[in-house]
Formats: sequence, structure tokens, C-alpha cells
Amino acid sequence: MLDRNAFRQWGIPAATAVVLLSLGGCSLADFPILLAAGPVATTERDLLFRAVAIMMIVVVPVFVLTAWFAWRYRASNTRSRYEPEWMSRAVDIAVWTIPALIVVTLGAHVWTYTHALDPYRALDPATKPVRVEVVAQDWKWLFIYPDEGIATVNELAFPSNTPLSLTLTSDTVMNAFFIPALGSQIYVMAGMTTRLNLLADRTGRFIGRNTQYSGDGFATQQFDAVAMSEADFRNWVTQVKASPTVLDDTAYAALAKPAAAAPIAYYSGFEPGLFDRILAKYRGDMSAQAGMSAH
Repeated sequence: MLDRNAFRQWGIPAATAVVLLSLGGCSLADFPILLAAGPVATTERDLLFRAVAIMMIVVVPVFVLTAWFAWRYRASNTRSRYEPEWMSRAVDIAVWTIPALIVVTLGAHVWTYTHALDPYRALDPATKPVRVEVVAQDWKWLFIYPDEGIATVNELAFPSNTPLSLTLTSDTVMNAFFIPALGSQIYVMAGMTTRLNLLADRTGRFIGRNTQYSGDGFATQQFDAVAMSEADFRNWVTQVKASPTVLDDTAYAALAKPAAAAPIAYYSGFEPGLFDRILAKYRGDMSAQAGMSAH
């Protein structure tokens, strides 16, 4: 049996090659989950390939035996024996035991990695993360940096090799936040918060998107996730702070209006407690509804 290092050295490239060959003209860049840029995405990619390899234990023999039976018992082969009452205890045991073991093995993997990849768990507790508050809108993403005092639309910048701690909500219908190259899709809903911890182990510009259908502008609801050096990140923060636009109540009201294919925008400041006020808007509605139901 291959150990983990051998699997990563040979199994992953082989599985990737098979996928690319089957996709014909598609390039690897079209499948960012295969170009993992962080520990979360790497673990998820390895788990995907491992699950496929485990399932091949059943799939490959089925295709091989199907071809072999079709050849051996063809009409022109007069030497093949016709035994409709034939039974084999060994075959019976195999066809039940092997799939059962595969299901148990996959279940063990799911249980183990569901806990290991808990999105709320800090990836590096010893290192201070970059904190970002994320708000889904129609059809754009707002990123608020509480420690830097800035906000952006459709661009999430952060230093590589530094933990990224996201707190997410929605100011519209349910959305799903996902950066395939970094891993871990997570849902966001109005009046609720979810958390996601990510880390990029190299610099680069990655595509992020909403993977939950949310209306007419859903197809263009994408953003740039930019992992950069610490120095470049500080320069980027300085650039955003130089923006003449502030995300006050008036600016936020305009931003929250539905708009597809929204451009990247920078805000040098924002109203204090903006994220909490967005949450409270829906929590207040839910509290009122609960009170009406009680009466």
C-alpha cells in the first residue's frame, strides 16, 4: 500500500493527468481546485483524489469483467458453458464485502476530514490573522477590514503565508462564498454569521465566486482574491486609504442596490459598526416576527 508521501508524489499527478486528458481542450487553469494554493485546498484536493482512487477498486473491475464476459460468452464461442444455476459463495462474499469496506473507508475519511477542516478552526493560532468582514449583496461582495479601517468591493487582498479570518453574512438572499484555489465553500445568510479560516501559501490572483444561485446577476458575482507579500499588502492598504470615497450610510445605500458585474471599488473608511448594523437589521425583523407569532 502506498504511503501518503508516495500518493502525493505519484497518485495526484496521475489522477490529474487522467482528468486533463478526459477534458480534452480544457486547460488546468480552468480548474483552480487542482491548483491548490493553500493547506485547506490542498487537503481537500488530496481527499478528492483519494476518494476517487478508493472507488476505482469497484469501478475498474466492473468494466474489465464486463468486457471479459462479453468476449467469453459471445454467441460464436461454442466452448463456453451455460450454467444458469451456478453459484459461488466466494463471489457472493466478495460482491458484498468489498463495497461495504469501501463505504466504511469513505465514511471514515468524511468523518476525519470534516473535523480536521472545520472552517471555524484557526489555521495558525500563534499568528495574528488578517480579519475581514464579508457581506454578500446583489450581486457583489463587500469586504470590510476592521483593523485597517478600509473597505473594498469585489477585491479581497491579504498577505500570503498569513492566516485569513473571515466573518461572513448576507444583506440579501442566501449566497455561498467560495475561493476554489484556497478551499472550503461556506454559506452566508441574512441575520446570521458564519466564519471561515483560510491561508494562501503562495502569492497570486485567484477567482472567488458565489456558488448559490441568487438571481439575474448571479453569473457575474465574482471577485478577485489577491495573495501578496506583506510589503505589497501594506502598500495596497495605503492605496485604498488614499481613495476619496468613504462608505457612509448614503454610499452604502447606493452600493446595496442590485447591480450585476460591479467593478472593483475602494473606500478609505466606513461607518463604525457597519457589519453589526447589517446583522441587526435582519435580527430585528426576525425578533418582531417571533413576537407576532407568540401573540
